[in-house]
Amino acid sequence: MTPTIRFAIVGYGNIGSRHAQHIMQHREARLVAIADNNPHVEAKIPAGVIYAPSMESLLSEHASDLDVVCVCTPNYLHEVHTIQTLQAGLHAVVEKPMAISTASCNRMIDASKATPKLIFAVKQNRYNPPVQQAKQLIDSGALGKVYFIQVNCFWNRGDNYYKQSNWRGKKAEDGGCLFTQFSHFIDILYYLNGGIASSVGKINNYAHLHNTELEDTGTFTMTAQNGALVNFNFTTCTYQKNMEGSITIIAEKGTLKIGGQYLNTIEYQHIEGKVLPDININAKANDYGIYQGSMSNHDKVIQNVIDVLNHNMPIMTTAEEGRDVVQMIELMYGTVQ
Repeated sequence: MTPTIRFAIVGYGNIGSRHAQHIMQHREARLVAIADNNPHVEAKIPAGVIYAPSMESLLSEHASDLDVVCVCTPNYLHEVHTIQTLQAGLHAVVEKPMAISTASCNRMIDASKATPKLIFAVKQNRYNPPVQQAKQLIDSGALGKVYFIQVNCFWNRGDNYYKQSNWRGKKAEDGGCLFTQFSHFIDILYYLNGGIASSVGKINNYAHLHNTELEDTGTFTMTAQNGALVNFNFTTCTYQKNMEGSITIIAEKGTLKIGGQYLNTIEYQHIEGKVLPDININAKANDYGIYQGSMSNHDKVIQNVIDVLNHNMPIMTTAEEGRDVVQMIELMYGTVQ
């Protein structure tokens, strides 16, 4: 008989509730407990799920009833909550970004090796069908040498978004747009084409000076480790709503653009000897009412955790890969002029 994987969630905000939904829908999973230091959360948690007022109480009272903790707390708490999870003898599923420094990621990985329990880094856009199609083309050599990649992330984050949580927009707690809004796009760049060798960038805060300590717009010119040129452009200033999330790949044997708002379509393609299927996915964003996030593939994240623990399958995004993405972000911010 296949074991039931017992989950808890720490941090029951927008993304924590998304994890809860998919855990409860999975026949090989059970949501045992939710920890959150906001007492108003207790009234919102699903029937039959234990409420814990802190991470410490969750682990001290319920660790023996758990297998996995989903860390869905603010960015700056990912390190401490992941290490606490691992040291309690549990696996950790860590929301993006894995942490807001490479040093934090290294400490998390060291704790994982010492326990030993697994870290699953959440990078759900890897599951997007257009991304998977591009990955197969690149890995098979069908595109030949990659020459140039352009990434555009043109989203909106208004005042209400920053009012929802007091950590958002704080340098020490949020980290910046590349950590919070656009780390998934950096991950897809890494997933498809590998790491970055060099970078030059410019950032500015145009529309959010009154409520953030961070940039809201930036552009980077980079050289990938495989020699490809990369142009990465982002903003949270588009008028009223998200407009575009796209990756254009220009290579020796083909050109294609993954687009839409959330990397959910193939906008154009011309590839030697190949035609990719038409892909246009609608209504698949994480919808949080006043704003939308990336593609809603958290069901596949939970499935991967269960596949690894129950069926010996590989982790989609390892802790080391999560660290590599954080390292790319640090490199980008470190080269701002």
